Amino acid sequence: MQDRLLFVISPPRAGSTLLQQMLGSHSQIYTHPEPHLITPLAYLGYHDTVDKAPYDHINGAEAMRAFVSRLPRGEDDYLDALRAYTDTLYGRMLAPTGRRYFLDKTPAYATVLPFLTALYPAAKYVVLTRHPLSVMSSYANSFFVGDWRAANEFNPVLERYVPAMAALIRQAQVPLLQVGYEQLVRQPERELARIFAFLGLEDEPEAVQYGKRFEAKEGMGDPIGVKKHDRPTTESVDKWIPELLSSPDKRSYARELIDRLDEDDLETWGYPKETLFAPLSTAREGGTVPRPPLFNKHVFQRRVMLALKHDIDKRPHGRVLKRIKYYCDVLLREQ
Repeated sequence: MQDRLLFVISPPRAGSTLLQQMLGSHSQIYTHPEPHLITPLAYLGYHDTVDKAPYDHINGAEAMRAFVSRLPRGEDDYLDALRAYTDTLYGRMLAPTGRRYFLDKTPAYATVLPFLTALYPAAKYVVLTRHPLSVMSSYANSFFVGDWRAANEFNPVLERYVPAMAALIRQAQVPLLQVGYEQLVRQPERELARIFAFLGLEDEPEAVQYGKRFEAKEGMGDPIGVKKHDRPTTESVDKWIPELLSSPDKRSYARELIDRLDEDDLETWGYPKETLFAPLSTAREGGTVPRPPLFNKHVFQRRVMLALKHDIDKRPHGRVLKRIKYYCDVLLREQ
């Protein structure tokens, strides 16, 4: 099954849904909404642990490692067993389609890359990178009404994804192709041809017109912007620039975020630290500042949840929910 798997590795809001839909438009590539098959397996106790579970995870991890140590091939046998599980699910999803590849685009996989590459060392990996501040801007404006601090406190996207993905690219221990988002939207035919060649597939330039060829399924990533177009567009490439030019506080915070990152990691991503802020120096003020999407079910649900969660321990509805949870736990308790 390994030679039939394609993983797209990217941070959230880096354009991976766009890439997924273009690749999924190829006649030999099948894809599905983010399945999240891999991340739970990484926390079964052998490679990492679940801190909150209805069993003692420390004892569970110790027992798991002791058990695996007695297997004839040790960790290799353990990975074989996990691979049998995921191979069955991937394979049975792919088989009825008759296509060559199953494409799994789940951004959270970037947080468990050592596990994923140990599980599937022979799979193909397309690593999608984007200007780090563009990623942060898109993430904050999509889900946090443009509040960069709130977005980073909820999920430190850059600190989690930049080092992990840079290590994957540098180590080059798996079949891997790095794709820059900016190049993908500016020259989509060329970049798609490069990806198809990497996969050993015939070039299908018409895949660029994903809106006419690809049927997005419910839950297909986070299609906040990609649904507005039939093919790639460059309109979101530089949106972060006027946003930072119009806000000294955001500029200061952006520099703080970048200062936390390793220079080599940024270089590997393709955005050297010394030139990363250069677009701000050459741009003029007065550009269009990103406006958070207003009419989107996913965004609306996220904002409502975040608003309800804020200071929940100190607010009346938090106390009510705790009482409801208590009674539910009592009523639904196993006998």
